[in-house]
Amino acid sequence: MTSLSPAVPPSMEEWRAAGLTFHWQHHALFYRFHPNPGKPTLLLIHGFPSASWDWWALWPTLSSHYQLLTVDMLGFGLSDKPHPYIYRIADQAQMILDLLSHLAIPQAAILAHDYGDTVAQELMAREQEGSTEITWLSVTLLNGGLFPEAHQPLRIQRLMAGPLGPLLARLLGRGRFQASLKRIWGKTPPDQMELDTLWQLLRYHQGQRVIPSLIQYMAERVTHRSRWVGALQHAAQPLTLIDGLADPISGQQLVDRFRQLCPHGQVAELPGVGHYPQLEAPSAVLSAMQIPSAQTMAE
Repeated sequence: MTSLSPAVPPSMEEWRAAGLTFHWQHHALFYRFHPNPGKPTLLLIHGFPSASWDWWALWPTLSSHYQLLTVDMLGFGLSDKPHPYIYRIADQAQMILDLLSHLAIPQAAILAHDYGDTVAQELMAREQEGSTEITWLSVTLLNGGLFPEAHQPLRIQRLMAGPLGPLLARLLGRGRFQASLKRIWGKTPPDQMELDTLWQLLRYHQGQRVIPSLIQYMAERVTHRSRWVGALQHAAQPLTLIDGLADPISGQQLVDRFRQLCPHGQVAELPGVGHYPQLEAPSAVLSAMQIPSAQTMAE
C-alpha cells in the first residue's frame, strides 16, 4: 500500500469518534466535516457497500487543501440502515443537498467513487436543470458504473439484486465478503485491517439485511441512464475520471466508454490498480487531482 500519514488505517471507532450526526427524515446520519477557512469545499461521496471511511488515506493530504465533507449515506457505514426501506439515488442526493444547506455551504467540488458516482451524476443533473442552488466547482469520479453498458458487476452482485438477494444477504459471511473484495483489488492486495474494518462497517446496524435493497441502484442506472449520462455530457465544470484499469467491474471498459461519450473530460489511467484507487493507490489519485504534495509522497 502507498505510504501516507497516518500510515495505519483508523479503526471504525476512531473514525466514528471524529464524526458528527445529521438528522434527516427521522434518520441519524454519520458525517465528518473538516473546516478549513478560505479553502474550497470538497465533498467526498463513498461507494457500495462501504462508507466514508474509504477516504481515510486521502484525508490527511486533502485536508491541507480543502474544507472536507463526507457522509455515510443512508443504509451505509455508521448511519441508520432502515429495513424494510426503498433506497433511491435521488433520496441520497437530496440528503447531501440538505446537509450542505445545514452547513451553509453554497458550492463545492466533488470526489466520488462507485455508488457515489451515480449520486454525483444526480447532483450534476439537478444543478443543470436549476432545481438546486448548489454550484459544483469540479467533479472527479473514481471507478464506478457511469454507463450501464460498460458496467460488469460480479455474479454475487447480480444475485443480490434478484429474488435470492435477501437469503444470500443472511448467508453472507466475513470470508465470502472479503474474498469478493480481494477479487476486485489490483496487484496490491488489501490490508487485513482494511478488510476487517469494511466488514465491521457493513455489519453495523445489521447492514447485511439492507444490501438487496441498496443494490437496486444498478437497475436505477438503467432506468435513468439518459438523465445521468446526460449530466456528464453536459457538464459545465471540469470533469475527470480516475480509473484503476485492473478493476473487473469498471476498469478499461469504463475508460473507453468515457472517452467516447465525454470527450471533454480528462482521464487518468492507473495500471495495476483495481476498484478502490483511493485505498490501493492514494498517491496516484492525489497526483491525478493535481494536489501539489502528492508528488512528494513516497510510494
